[in-house]
Amino acid sequence: MIEVKNVTKKYGSFVAVNDISFNIKDGEVVGFLGPNGAGKSTTMNVITGYIEQTEGNVIVNGFDTIKKAKKAKKEIGYMPEGVPLYTDLTVKEFVTYMAELRKVERKIKKQKVQEVLKETGLDTMQNKLIKNLSRGQKQRVSLAGTLVGDPKVIILDEPTVGLDPKQITEIRSLIKNLGKKHTVILSSHILSEVSQICDRVIIINKGKIVAEDTPDNLEKKVSNKNIIYVTVEDNENKVDKVANKINGIKSIKLVKTNEDKTKQYEISGEDGINLNKIIFSEFAKENITIFEMKKPEATLEDAFMKIIREGGDK
Repeated sequence: MIEVKNVTKKYGSFVAVNDISFNIKDGEVVGFLGPNGAGKSTTMNVITGYIEQTEGNVIVNGFDTIKKAKKAKKEIGYMPEGVPLYTDLTVKEFVTYMAELRKVERKIKKQKVQEVLKETGLDTMQNKLIKNLSRGQKQRVSLAGTLVGDPKVIILDEPTVGLDPKQITEIRSLIKNLGKKHTVILSSHILSEVSQICDRVIIINKGKIVAEDTPDNLEKKVSNKNIIYVTVEDNENKVDKVANKINGIKSIKLVKTNEDKTKQYEISGEDGINLNKIIFSEFAKENITIFEMKKPEATLEDAFMKIIREGGDK
């Protein structure tokens, strides 16, 4: 559906995007991540055809964005950050205007407008002036304008920025549904959002792609398999005393003391040892009661920070 081949974008001597390549399949929802100034907005603008790359090619559904610009742009719906709208129009007027810009056939224009208004939950407020809507409702209007031409590719730049938790949940739900009918590229600074919505994540830093994988796989790459959190009853501080007696244990750290006087410890073991088995065995010998054992949860944010810090894995 989308092919980015060896794309470079320069502004004078400054290289904003440096020889990047990736493919996005039909029906995928892909998260595009990177710190400020990494080059992700430049890349998205190149894909939409808003700016032209210095080198390389971008193919959207078979159309080169430079050689066949009009046909390529027709395949794309772009929702920029900041929700730029004509606020003196009603919701219906704005979406109709966007349908006209996208050259939706006259005989089906009214039908298409009503379809996207219903899809985005705006059908009951279509006659309201945009300036009288909430931020979340305006975000929906912008999304409806993006969808009305029925583009195969939807590009969303920070679609939930500035929204309250309820509005964020609603927009996320809409985006998930979009993935059933469209190919979606989502740029976001909210990593938990990307983890919940996207099938795959592309991380860019300093103009280069530094990681590309599923959210689950990226999280697994930063998880330490030999750390366990153990909650115990330990009024006599026996855990500290047995630490040096257990072979294969690298460290035991007190994490917190709970209200019920139980204590949670972080136990780190050497590679290749069975921490669970050792802890059960040795703690039983010291009459230390174990209430809970669990692995630490790695998050997409952990992966993102580690990849940016170490310069990537590609």
